[in-house]
Amino acid sequence: MTVSRQFVQCISPAGLHKMSYKEWGDPQNSKVLICVHGITRVGDDFDALAASLQDEYRVICPDVVGRGQSESLPNPQLYQIPQYVSDMVTLLARLKPQTVDWFGTSMGGLIGLILASMKNNPIRKLILNDVGPSLNFDGLKRIGDLISQDVRFDTFAQGVQFIREVSNSFGPHTEAQWEKLARDVLKQNADGKWIRHYDLGLAVPVQATTAETAAIGEKMLWAAYDAISCDTLLVRGSESDLLSTATAQEMQRRGPHAKLVEIAGVGHAPTFVSEDQIAIAKEFLLS
Repeated sequence: MTVSRQFVQCISPAGLHKMSYKEWGDPQNSKVLICVHGITRVGDDFDALAASLQDEYRVICPDVVGRGQSESLPNPQLYQIPQYVSDMVTLLARLKPQTVDWFGTSMGGLIGLILASMKNNPIRKLILNDVGPSLNFDGLKRIGDLISQDVRFDTFAQGVQFIREVSNSFGPHTEAQWEKLARDVLKQNADGKWIRHYDLGLAVPVQATTAETAAIGEKMLWAAYDAISCDTLLVRGSESDLLSTATAQEMQRRGPHAKLVEIAGVGHAPTFVSEDQIAIAKEFLLS
């Protein structure tokens, strides 16, 4: 197993910032898989998937700015998809891949959706994990409220219990898997308290979203989706409160005519840490 931690310098209207990423496999491999996490998660989420695919790919798992080991932005209003897309273009310039496949969970899927819609983009295969152009507004508000909570725990065990409760929609996991999911997104502060591993400013643009602005964003996302031509797999948790069945069906009819796989007993979003879920990604990527 070959894995290392790297950084790339990115730019925003507020200045420069470093984006951290985990790199698996042969750094000389020109076949690259980029895996991008959800809004409150980190690149470590993909450890199991990356370990399984590192013989085939150079697997890159970034911590999107404001999360994990990446730096934060001084202006929280910049925590939006255009900035994330800009950072990923900088990452692609660093990697110089011959081909790129993309696995994006929730927010990471939206970043990939926008990139895959652009002229001359390098994406060959795209996996959208429980996300699409139309997102349930109540689900968005639930996520915004969750992000903004400044929670602090005296013990790591308390933190694990919290992550388990707020991530119940991820579906069944072993005790070891829950601990890993918690350890990836918790850290100790100077007072010894366990806190979440992201800038609470992430909540600012999400909580500012109204039904009207969400509708405008949805129209733009559908236009981007319709411009995608690469092979696309849409994964939906059957109990998802963010991606509706109707939207998933529409995504099969439009744009790249995504292939749809639903995972029973899971909401938003499948974690792809279990062998059966990893097999879904491998079958699509390696076929």
